[in-house]
This record gives sequence, structure tokens and C-alpha cells, in this order.
Amino acid sequence: MIDKTIEPVSEMKVVRFLRMEDGSREDYEFLDRCERTYVRALPDRVLAALQKLDQSLQGYAVSRLEHSLQAATRALRDGADDELIVAALIHDLGDDLSPYNHAEVAAGIIRPYVRREVTWIVEQHGLFQTYYYAHHSGRDRNGREQFRDHPWYQACKDFCAKWDQCSFDPQYPSEPLSTFEPRLREIFSRPAHDPRHVGI
Repeated sequence: MIDKTIEPVSEMKVVRFLRMEDGSREDYEFLDRCERTYVRALPDRVLAALQKLDQSLQGYAVSRLEHSLQAATRALRDGADDELIVAALIHDLGDDLSPYNHAEVAAGIIRPYVRREVTWIVEQHGLFQTYYYAHHSGRDRNGREQFRDHPWYQACKDFCAKWDQCSFDPQYPSEPLSTFEPRLREIFSRPAHDPRHVGI
């Protein structure tokens, strides 16, 4: 006999609990379906966040979006793989909400979808980038040297030298966001934490 006091899972609009400890299997199965649907739109939200960088931090000769496009374009033209190209595109995505911790925020966004090397580069690029300016304010520009023996030290150093620190040029012919959209969509549509991608 069917208990008609319990709403069928397929017709649920919201869970029935007010405290997580009171949730049922049906509630959590419903939330899992909601999350999977929501995650499918992640590439759209990442693209929208990138577009917002066009109206971000002022003072540079280019917007944060243009800086990101230049960095990704340089990576593309240097023959970098898709994960590094997308990393160059989103490396400053945390600027708006976490200006003093932006690298870690961007790394957290891309971490479930790319190899560990790429995540590490994004996470450390903020520190490595200080080499180019910290000494002007009396700070140590060589903070990156603590990672001198790290296997990805040179890769992060190159990321900053070749793609990041030089991408503030209003005359640089960067590719439009649409050039990078297919790569971004492919990477952010991968199953999260898939060992085929993040396990290397």
C-alpha cells in the first residue's frame, strides 16, 4: 500500500527537511539530481564570470578580461595544451571576490577538472608573479624560491614570465573569448575529480 502522505520524489520541488540531520534518502537523492543539473551549467557560469572581469579592477592599461584573453592567447600561440590554455584564461577569476587570495580561488574552481600540475600553477601564480613587482614596495620578490625544488617550479615560473606578467598590452592582438569557449566548455563539463584527468 502506498503512503499518500509522502510526496513522490519525481514531484518534489524542495526538500522536506529544515535541518540536514532530518533529511531522508529521497530528499538527498532529489538534491543530488538538482546538483547534477546545476553543474551542467557550470561552463556558462564560468564564461559569465570571465565577462564580468571586463568591469573589474581599474588602473591597468587593459581590463582583467583583456589580460586574461592575452594570457590565454599567448599560451595558445606557444602550443600549450588545452588545460594550460584554460588555466591561463581563468587564472585571475578570483580577483573580484578575493583580491588577496585570488590565485587559490581560481585554483579551487579548476581543481576538479585538470591535472594536478595545472592546479598547482594556478594556485601558486600569485606568489610567483610577485617577482615582478614586490621589490618596489620593499617586499621580498623571491618568495617563489621556497619552491625551487618543486617539480612544477619551472612550469609556474614560465607561466608567469611568458603568459601572465607580459599580458597588459592594449596593442596585443588577443583572441576573443569565443576562441577559447570550446576548450573551456570541454574542461568544465568533465566529471569532477575524474582520475583520468586529475590523477596525473
